[in-house]
Order: sequence, then structure tokens, then C-alpha cells
Amino acid sequence: MNNYLIPLFPLNVVVCPSGLMPLRIFEARYLDMVKSCLRNKSTFAIVTLLPAEQLESNNQFPFADIGTVVEIVEADVSTVGLMMIRCVGLHRIKVESVSQQTDGLIIGFVADIANDAKLAIPEDLQVTSASLQHLLEALPLQGVTPNDIPVVTPYQFDDASWVANRWLELLSLPLIQKQRLMQMDSPILRLEMINDILDVNLDKSV
Repeated sequence: MNNYLIPLFPLNVVVCPSGLMPLRIFEARYLDMVKSCLRNKSTFAIVTLLPAEQLESNNQFPFADIGTVVEIVEADVSTVGLMMIRCVGLHRIKVESVSQQTDGLIIGFVADIANDAKLAIPEDLQVTSASLQHLLEALPLQGVTPNDIPVVTPYQFDDASWVANRWLELLSLPLIQKQRLMQMDSPILRLEMINDILDVNLDKSV
């Protein structure tokens, strides 16, 4: 298992591998972190801030101990003291321990979690992929510009993990529910649970 040090950015969001995350950076410690990442072409990890009562009992940190490494794919540094960046998730990590720099930046000693294997979507779950495809294809027709579409290409509508993760990010769900879905080892089970959520939402709209 690959262990290494990486800056951690605790946020009230859940990011999945291949997920898009735009960020507005203004705190000095994170401005310095982003500058370092851009200069060194390095990465940082986003970990989800959760209430203490929602954290796993064996978790010793004030945030979820499974997060996602992201790389910066776009950066606007034209305003002094403010950066607008767009990041894409690479893979999940497990935080083993942390230290804190004098500027407050948290550094995690982490272990990589392998990305989900690419798996075909079972026939009874194909509707989740078709619905996602319909949603994304409709956005440009509604005037949404390519830069504002909340999913990066290439689209992978035949991959259970990719479809489940995109729905996880797009749906309005409690953070703890998103975190638990993101942490699941089985992409098929994750997609099954997403399908159940979509069914419930559809029932409510009828």
C-alpha cells in the first residue's frame, strides 16, 4: 500500500474520483497550498467535514478519514488574495495520521485506495445511466455553457462506478449519506442504492 504525505482541505462537500469540484480560495494557508500545487504540479486531498456524532467511532480526526485526491485543472489567479480553481478527483485515500503546520494547514499521512474496477451496469440498473445521459444532454439545450456543466468528459455511461459517482455528486443528499456512498467498496451496490434514491425521488414527484 502506497503511503505518503499530502495537504488536506476539509470542506462541507464529498468529491468522488473523476468528479469536478470548483473552489474559491481566499484563506492564506490554502492560497499558499494552491500556489505550491500549481508550481510543483502536485495534488491535495479533500476530506469531508462532518458533525462529531456522524463520524465513525474509530475516527480520530474532526473530518471523515476517507477523502479524495484532486488535481487542479484550471486556475484563475488574476485577483490578488483570491483564486478560482477547478479540480478533478483522482482516487480515494485513507487518512492514517495528521500534523498541522504553523499556518494551520493540515498535512495528512495517507494510504491510497484503488479506484473501482470498471464494471458493466446490470440490466435492472440501466435506467440510472439512461437518466443521467438524458440529464446531461438536456443541459446545453437549457442554455448551460460547457464550462458550467458539473461533469467532466469523457462521459462513461457504461461504467457502474462512474454513473453512481456522478449521481452521488448531483443529487441533493445529506453529507453523511454521500460520504457513506463514496466509501462503499462495491460500485454495483453503490449504484443500487442510488437507484433506490432515484426511485424515491420519482415517487415523491408523482
